[in-house]
Amino acid sequence: MRYTMIINVQKNRSLSEFSTFGIGGPISHFIEVKTGAEMADAFAFAKEQSLPCLILGKGSNCLFPDEGFSGLAILNKIDFIEWGEGTLRVGSGYNFSLLGVQTARKNWAGLEFASGIPATVGGAIFMNAGANGGSTSDCLETVTFLDVDGQKHLFQRSELSFSYRHSPFQQMRGAILEASFRLKPEPTARAKQLQIIDYRLKTQPYNDKSAGCVFRNPETGLSAGALIERCGLKGLTIGGAKISEMHANFIINTERATAQDVKALIAEIQARVQKQTGVRLELEVRIL
Repeated sequence: MRYTMIINVQKNRSLSEFSTFGIGGPISHFIEVKTGAEMADAFAFAKEQSLPCLILGKGSNCLFPDEGFSGLAILNKIDFIEWGEGTLRVGSGYNFSLLGVQTARKNWAGLEFASGIPATVGGAIFMNAGANGGSTSDCLETVTFLDVDGQKHLFQRSELSFSYRHSPFQQMRGAILEASFRLKPEPTARAKQLQIIDYRLKTQPYNDKSAGCVFRNPETGLSAGALIERCGLKGLTIGGAKISEMHANFIINTERATAQDVKALIAEIQARVQKQTGVRLELEVRIL
């Protein structure tokens, strides 16, 4: 097998290094990519070695297994950005929170909600991340996707079906390489962005290790956090995993929590909330 780049595969890395939870076991093969060509080479190497692939971004919204990953973990560092007039083209490894700040500073509206979300652009598209009434798909224009066979696909927004915390890329095998967004001029964008990040810092446990919101908000009625709090579960702890006292829809790693601790706490929350309210909470965090 010939590659366009030198394949620099590392051993002895841990998923916990790339997890906002600080949880996860050893990785058998690890590589960092900075271009689409390097991503294609990583897929070719994995195919040659019969290794499954795991794309890593900021490591939020995920719970990695204690036993680790026997395959090729690919850290996405494709982080370029090109500015247009009301449009931008950005690499999938670009910091999504930073993008929200930068666009708001230019008084462009549409991505203010991204400020404070610990994700890459690719991860935000993959999960259709959102908050404060906005979603990543709202101002998305195009997505360039590389499948595991090395073929590129350019998707127009009109070809893609998004819903709450869901994108079609969750059913595809490959990686998002880049995307373009179209934003609208709005003189209040910066003020809105600052208001959003100020509220998050006051209401969410940013100084603790977590994966963000654990459960999806039900379609009607109280939010997941409000339901958990109403059931008196704030502070509930199993092992090193604890329901945040600051925001009940966050589970934090207090000290050496394992994935098993977190999964046990998730199951306990679901059982108690369903028993007391009749609502079955669905996961937003992805358990790998």
